[in-house]
Amino acid sequence: MPIRTAARRRAAATATTACALAVVLTACSGTTKDSVAKDTTSADAPAVAAANPDAPLKKGLKLAFLPKQINNPYEKIVDEAGITAAEEYGATGKEVGPSDANASSQVSYINTLIQQRQDAILIAANDPNAVCGPLKQAMKKGIKVVAYDSDTAKDCRQLFINQAGSEQIGRSLVQHLGEQIGYRGRIAILSATQNATNQNTWIEFMKDELKLPPYKNMRLVKVAYGDDADQKSFQQTQGLLAAYPDLKGIISPTTVGIAAAARYLSDSSYKGKVVLNGLGTPNQMRKYVKDGTVAQFSLWNPEELGYLGSYAAAALASGQITGAEGEKFKAGKLGEYTVGKDGEIILGEPTVFDRKNIDNFDF
Repeated sequence: MPIRTAARRRAAATATTACALAVVLTACSGTTKDSVAKDTTSADAPAVAAANPDAPLKKGLKLAFLPKQINNPYEKIVDEAGITAAEEYGATGKEVGPSDANASSQVSYINTLIQQRQDAILIAANDPNAVCGPLKQAMKKGIKVVAYDSDTAKDCRQLFINQAGSEQIGRSLVQHLGEQIGYRGRIAILSATQNATNQNTWIEFMKDELKLPPYKNMRLVKVAYGDDADQKSFQQTQGLLAAYPDLKGIISPTTVGIAAAARYLSDSSYKGKVVLNGLGTPNQMRKYVKDGTVAQFSLWNPEELGYLGSYAAAALASGQITGAEGEKFKAGKLGEYTVGKDGEIILGEPTVFDRKNIDNFDF
């Protein structure tokens, strides 16, 4: 799978982080390293030591990946890549997690990981606040906490690995759909869970984009929630089209949702009439692109997201970085990254997949 050059990643990370909003919806403002370091550390956590960028990565680190739900195909790709990355620098990784994506379903797993004295916990949060109590306890005990894909509240972790700028994702999905439907008609959004931090942030930017003049003839009629469950997402798609038979387009910013929606559309009278766009993986969506159900969709490389998260956690646990703005570290074959505002690290720009390029990717 192609890896972007380190130079391009540095440019993307630096430029996007300058004013992109993190998933916690914090506006850009002038800050210093010291102020960010204080903001991103729990009040209950121990004092943060100074970073030593020349420190070697420690051997034998123990990392645990805690996805939204253990059976999510997209997050399985992320976590397995992070575990493989850990092997490169002499660490061990594992994936644990709930079978459902409820707000509090990750709490018991965090408590267990604390008891196991993991060196770092990497979490894709189902809810930004429900996991905060145990995560703060983890940091108090010296365990490093890295959020990825879906952020926690910023004082509940040291770093957030963002797949792309949140504003860029939300606005670009509306822009793509607008072009496809001629900027006219009713549209709907099929999301994951109602509390998912990343989903809600993207949706807010979608709504803001829809207020602009080019979209004056487009109307968002409903945001539906499939809870990142295949069958429920399928049924929500069916329900949207039953309630709004004149629907022109659906945006599903979740890999589970877009695949389920495509499956419904592919066997319905709406195929070719309702435009589906959103975030999906090439292997899930390939057949729907080739049979004409979906013209295009977007995503970043989930393997690279897990890989970057793994190296960021190791850099934290080894003392190379503390989570303060401006700190730099090397993420293996991905090159150098810089910690941005509020501990955010941005992977890079998403890729748009269509019939022309989809066979170039395998994930």
